Amino acid sequence: MPVPAAGTARLLAGGQSGPDVLRPMVDTVLDALAHGAADRGGPLPAGGPAAVARRIRGAARPLIPDEGEGPHHALRGLVRALAHGAAEPADPRCTAHLHCPPLAVATAADLAVSALNPSLDSWDQAPAACALEALTCRALAELVHPHGPDPDALVTTGGTESNQLGLLLAREAARGAPLRIVRGANGHHSVQRAAWLLGLDEPLTLPTPGGVLDPVALHTALDRPSDAPTLVVATAGTTDTGAIDPLPDIADVCDHHAATLHIDAAYGAPLLFSDTLHKRLHGLDRARTVALDLHKLGWQPVAAGLLAVPDGAALAALAHHADYLNADDDTEAGLPDLLGRSLRTTRRPDIFKIAVTLRALGRRGLGELVDHVCAAAQHLADLIEARPGLELHARPTISTVLFRPTGAPPATVAALRRRLLHHGAAVLGRAATPEGLWLKATVLNPHIQPDDLRGLLELVEGNTTP
Repeated sequence: MPVPAAGTARLLAGGQSGPDVLRPMVDTVLDALAHGAADRGGPLPAGGPAAVARRIRGAARPLIPDEGEGPHHALRGLVRALAHGAAEPADPRCTAHLHCPPLAVATAADLAVSALNPSLDSWDQAPAACALEALTCRALAELVHPHGPDPDALVTTGGTESNQLGLLLAREAARGAPLRIVRGANGHHSVQRAAWLLGLDEPLTLPTPGGVLDPVALHTALDRPSDAPTLVVATAGTTDTGAIDPLPDIADVCDHHAATLHIDAAYGAPLLFSDTLHKRLHGLDRARTVALDLHKLGWQPVAAGLLAVPDGAALAALAHHADYLNADDDTEAGLPDLLGRSLRTTRRPDIFKIAVTLRALGRRGLGELVDHVCAAAQHLADLIEARPGLELHARPTISTVLFRPTGAPPATVAALRRRLLHHGAAVLGRAATPEGLWLKATVLNPHIQPDDLRGLLELVEGNTTP
């Protein structure tokens, strides 16, 4: 058998010697991250896509050299280039998307997962991770469905996969009958894509001129004669504005029409951690399925999505068999069957970083972070209202604030956003409403301060003319 070259003999992150091999490489990575951030000097690399691509080509070539240059050289060069060319969500001027700065404790926990490399498709690949996932999923599901008979949750890659699973479970519960899906225009695009992937009819999309799904309009839509089972998709935290649909009233309408309710709370669900803001999610527990993401308002590295149900029996439709992973005799002997826990086979234990974070901060600690960013968004709205040169779309529901230069047409708003991006000065999103195009600031940085918010607005005001 060939023997690895001396330079590659100690490369594994696992095993008893793994930490000794990994430790100096982690130091190299941390040093390169610091230098890359200093090179960037702001929330985004300056110069736009062409400049970033040029710098990456210079750092990455040759991509596949005949002879390797060694781990420290490779890490030092490429990590520094990655950090230089990154959008930095920890910078208070980086507020475009639901793209959070991850907690250090969660990131450190993720390193342990990478080193051990468990895969949650069979118990013998991840014994401890399997047990921890079961415990943590149930604990989180109990927050969502405190009165459910047997709350449980599945780990997903995010809201898109969670919404797909919600539609899949509703389709299977329909037992072959054509499923009618009704959603608001304010909902996430992944609902339509999930219907397409699952071979379902195009969802009926109700207009939402006020930004939320109107229970009266929903009642009217469901009053139309139909023998088809119906799934209603509501939203708790829209992508564009952070709006929360009137969940109790929507649940009442669903009960009246015997419709199933799925709530996309990928953004809003972490309000449950807050002692005060959890009230905004009244009615969430009445949904048959709920999507939530902790890589948005939960400060986890991607990916950290879940789908919660009030009764784990609802997940039985996902059961699947592959003899090499969940043989009947193994299952009967007590080995956990994991294939019904996901549509994926090889699956990273993303629950681990969540479990570590929950233990480290507790519900109240996470709730305080949620409270801070929501209060910061309210303060940002106050600052905008006090400036005649800026106009506010509406008071924020969670932590998303829409604003623009007063009276600015869409082309001006779009050009202003791109100008800030090109110079690497600020990363603001865009959102279209019936009133036109707006700049979007999604406040997710729990360290953001009033001076940071004022500085962001000053950047906008200083770039309002070409």
